[in-house]
Amino acid sequence: MCYDEIDGLITPMDNKLSSNKRLYEIRWHGRGGQGAITAAKLLAQAAYLDGYHGVTAAPSFGAERRGAPVSASTRISPEPIMVVSQVEEPDVVVVLDHSLLTVSDVTDGLREGGWLVVNSRQSPNELKVKGHFNIATADATSVCRELGLIVTGLIVVNTAILGAFVCATEIVNLANLEEVIRGKFPKDAMERNLSAIKRTYEITKLYRM
Repeated sequence: MCYDEIDGLITPMDNKLSSNKRLYEIRWHGRGGQGAITAAKLLAQAAYLDGYHGVTAAPSFGAERRGAPVSASTRISPEPIMVVSQVEEPDVVVVLDHSLLTVSDVTDGLREGGWLVVNSRQSPNELKVKGHFNIATADATSVCRELGLIVTGLIVVNTAILGAFVCATEIVNLANLEEVIRGKFPKDAMERNLSAIKRTYEITKLYRM
């Protein structure tokens, strides 16, 4: 269950974006090897299962290079999508590496009332990020380390951070996201990634502006 960092348990409808299906634009920021581009694609697949007929996902800035900052975008809509440009005014920004908050303006263009979702052990208030948007944090790195989601020495947090995304926004159904994971990974990897999503969902802390 998601938690408010001050008042404890949150009532679901008080903190979510509109439950009505509409066009949502999501921008992802991470480092090469963390899986930001894959996360963008997994969300698009889950959205399609959720009834969004228009879904796109793509890198925004060239090829993914290990350790280098990368960006990706997801657009989901109940109608077909014809837009292929980079996301400039996202409804949600997802940051897979909290260090990017200090080296890149990841919140640029984030819509008022939207969500900033960050992989961080800090609470939303401790991030000291200023803006007219809501903030969600979860320590996806620790969750993935414990589950052994490590590739060539790098902790891969892309599936885990999707748990925080769903907790904060409820744009897609958690069950549909889990269905996508079941279809993508072999059994052992599937179980670990499903656990990562569930655990991160449960520890996510939310702060509303």
